[in-house]
Amino acid sequence: MTTAATPNQSTPDESTPDRPTPDRATPDRPVPRLGREFGKLWSASAISNIGDGVTAVAGPLLVASLTDDPALIAGAAFVGQLPWLLFSLPGGALVDRLDRRRVMVAVDLGRAVALGTLAGLALADVVTVPTVYVAFFLLGVGETMADTAAVSVLPTVVPEQRLEQAYGWLQATFVVGNQFIAKPFGAYLFVVAVAWPFGLNAVTFVLAALLLTTLRWRPAPTEQPTGGRRAGRSLGAEIVVGLRAMWESAVLRMLAVCLCLMNVVFCAAFAVFVLYCRERLGLDEIGFGVLLTSSAVGGLLGAWLSPRLRRRFGTPALLRAGLVVEIATHAVLAATREPWLAAAIMALFGVHTMVWGALVMSLRARLVPDELRGRVNSVYSLLDLGGAAVGTLLGGILAAGTDSLTVPFWAAAAGTTLLLLAFWRRLGATGRFDPGPAAATSRPAPAS
Repeated sequence: MTTAATPNQSTPDESTPDRPTPDRATPDRPVPRLGREFGKLWSASAISNIGDGVTAVAGPLLVASLTDDPALIAGAAFVGQLPWLLFSLPGGALVDRLDRRRVMVAVDLGRAVALGTLAGLALADVVTVPTVYVAFFLLGVGETMADTAAVSVLPTVVPEQRLEQAYGWLQATFVVGNQFIAKPFGAYLFVVAVAWPFGLNAVTFVLAALLLTTLRWRPAPTEQPTGGRRAGRSLGAEIVVGLRAMWESAVLRMLAVCLCLMNVVFCAAFAVFVLYCRERLGLDEIGFGVLLTSSAVGGLLGAWLSPRLRRRFGTPALLRAGLVVEIATHAVLAATREPWLAAAIMALFGVHTMVWGALVMSLRARLVPDELRGRVNSVYSLLDLGGAAVGTLLGGILAAGTDSLTVPFWAAAAGTTLLLLAFWRRLGATGRFDPGPAAATSRPAPAS
């Protein structure tokens, strides 16, 4: 495994220039607000998240109404994920080449057209499985561009001191809109009329695009001209620049590898979660939904707590604590048969996922120059999805090979423990880029 800098080592290879520690709040200089431009970005995200959640429920229901073939039903989910494997890196390079606001607007309008067409076909009762596949694939392609652009724009419209809070707001909005509101609403709309959920999602994308057209965004000044796009450089060459920028930074490299491995062990355990809930915990479909909701409740709490915890404890301590929570989650689920205890640990896990997500995205925003953010963020997306896919495959094989639903959880607990031991010291290196407790006495090392 690649080594990364420890807290006592200098990191001359970090992809960021030397800059002052972010200002702290004082009576004479309060911490800046998130601002009106963030409000526009947040509102667009909130609206489209509701639409996305509705389609996430209605899509599988639509395919299931067209065919009883499990492979075809599973294929609908796969075609939506496939674009991340195919277009994540090119999408990141394009996001760095183009005006990111226009990318988000164009993609939202394109997705509205795809969903509007699907709604029209459903309304005319001529929709088929292949047409659903095409629509979902196009939605996935658009998502690779829109999500990367949104994450890359955020640091340019939010004060650096507010990054964790901004990411927390966006994550909380996703949980409330996509998980709590949209899922039951989407199922209800599908029962009322098959076309309605997809038509509603098309409308939400149009509204989000209109909001984004008012976003006053300008690229940040280029800090490292050699890292941006040069005249005549091919898209492939720009992808290589982004890959190199991520890999040559010890902290970015360490976080990318750690996240990928975390996804492998987590998805290996949770690949059989629905069977685990039914056969070990004795939960029916409603109980399964309630258990998942407990994780979402924890996620809301985590989104609210994230900036407060970071200010109190600092990034390194929270990243280490997050791995401890993951170990406890896998171990408790492997050992218990009590639904209430499983719900409690899933709620704690939900807190952890939101805190970890906000911290890692904020670190990337601080470490990566604006002209490279699209490419570096796309590399992380590719590694996240790749780790999840590998873990899901391994978990299914492990459960089938051992004829046990708890073995994947015990294996995940052991794997995460090894991960914690391997990365414990290296996670301390993140403190130098954290405007929290450690920032008062340290500054980022100069770029080479």
